[in-house]
Amino acid sequence: MSNSAVASPRLVSPASTTSSVAVPATTKALSFRVAALFAGIGGIELGLHRAGHDTLLWCEADPAALAVLQAHFDIRDTISEDVAQLTELPMSADVVTAGFPCQDLSQAGRTAGIEGLRSGLVGHVFRLLEQRCDDPPRWLVLENVPFMLSLDGGSAMHLLTSGLEDLGYSWAYRIVNTNAFGLPQRRRRVLLLASTTEDPRGPLLAQDAGAPPPKDPDGRACGFYWTEGIRGLGLAVEGVPTLKGGSSIGIPSPPAIWIPGEGLFTPDIRDAERLQGFAADWTAPAHADGRRVGARWKLIGNAVSVPVAEWLGERLQRPRPYSDALDVELSPVDRWPKAAWGGPKGHYRAVVSDWPIHRPAPKLLEYLEHPLKPLSARAATGFLKRARSGRLHFPNGFLADVAEHARQMTAAA
Repeated sequence: MSNSAVASPRLVSPASTTSSVAVPATTKALSFRVAALFAGIGGIELGLHRAGHDTLLWCEADPAALAVLQAHFDIRDTISEDVAQLTELPMSADVVTAGFPCQDLSQAGRTAGIEGLRSGLVGHVFRLLEQRCDDPPRWLVLENVPFMLSLDGGSAMHLLTSGLEDLGYSWAYRIVNTNAFGLPQRRRRVLLLASTTEDPRGPLLAQDAGAPPPKDPDGRACGFYWTEGIRGLGLAVEGVPTLKGGSSIGIPSPPAIWIPGEGLFTPDIRDAERLQGFAADWTAPAHADGRRVGARWKLIGNAVSVPVAEWLGERLQRPRPYSDALDVELSPVDRWPKAAWGGPKGHYRAVVSDWPIHRPAPKLLEYLEHPLKPLSARAATGFLKRARSGRLHFPNGFLADVAEHARQMTAAA
C-alpha cells in the first residue's frame, strides 16, 4: 500500500469512543500513528484509540472480523486483507501492532509451534520491519498466549526475541491479566514491546500492583470450562476463565457459570463482549450476513481485551522509569519467565506480576446484564462423567450441584 493511500480513520460507533481512564487536561499526551496487523475485531486499536492514538493501516483477512471493523471504524482506503500481500508499512506509522494468530501456540489449539501455518504468519511482521530498517517505527507491540513461553522448550520466544535483536531492537515482555483492569475475566496474555530507539521496560514493566490473594469460592458464583473436567477446570471465583475462540475440535465453547444452589449456566454473547471491554453487540455485524453465533464467540475469544491495550497506550505516552535492581540475567538454558527484557547484550528476568494495576472488578452476577442460559443436559452430564473419573479437587457442593443440574435438565428434556 502506498503512503498516499493512508488516511486516519474515525470511530463510527458512538459507544466505542468512551474512555474508562481520563487523561489529565493539564498534560499534553503524545499521539502515535498505528499500523494494525492481524487487527481482528479491533481490540488493540480501540484501546489505543481511547488512549489518544490513531490507526493508519488495518490488515485483517477474516471476513467476519472485517465485517466488525467496517461497522465500527471508518477504514476506507486503509485496509489490506492479506498480510502476505502487504508490501510495506506506512512510513508515518509510529507503532506497529500484531496480535498474530495463536492457534498453533495455545493449549486449546494444535500446538504446532511458531512455525505453524497460522502462527507462522508473524514472519511477515519481521519482513515488513526489515524493509523499514533505515527508518524503523518507534514501537512494536506483539500479543499472544502464555503457552508460547513453554511450547517446544520456549522456541517460539527464542525465535521472536532473536529475530528482533537481529534487527537491532531491544524488547520487554510480561504476562498481563485482564482481571487487573476491573473486568471479571481471568485472561492472561503475553504483551511484548520492542523498539530500536526507546527503552521498552518503562512503559511495560515499571508499573506493578501485585496480584491480590485468591478468593474463597464458598458461596460465590464461579466460572469454569464445562468442556474439561479431567486434567483441568479453569475455575474462576467471581469471574469467568479465559474466553476462548473454540474447543480443540473447533466448537464454540462459552464458559459455564456455577451459581451455588441454583445450577449451571452460560453467559450471553453480549456479556462476553463486555467481558472483553467491548460494547454489547460489538460483533453483531459478523452475524448479520447469515453466519452462526459461533462466529461471534470465535471473534471474541481471539480478541485482545480493550482496557489492556488502553493501559499500554497510556504508558507509551507517559512511561515511568524502570528499576532493574532485582532482575537476574537469564542463561541460555533457563526457561522463559513470566516477564523478561533484553537485547543483543543479554536477557534478564523481570520481577513483576501479571497485575500491572488493580481496578476492583464487580461481582460476576452484578456485572452480567443479559439473561443466562442453563447449561444443557448433555453438556452437564458429560462434564460430570469426566469430573468423576479424574482426580481433580472441587469446591464444596460443586459436584452435587452439577449432578442435580444434570438431573433436572434431563428430566425437562
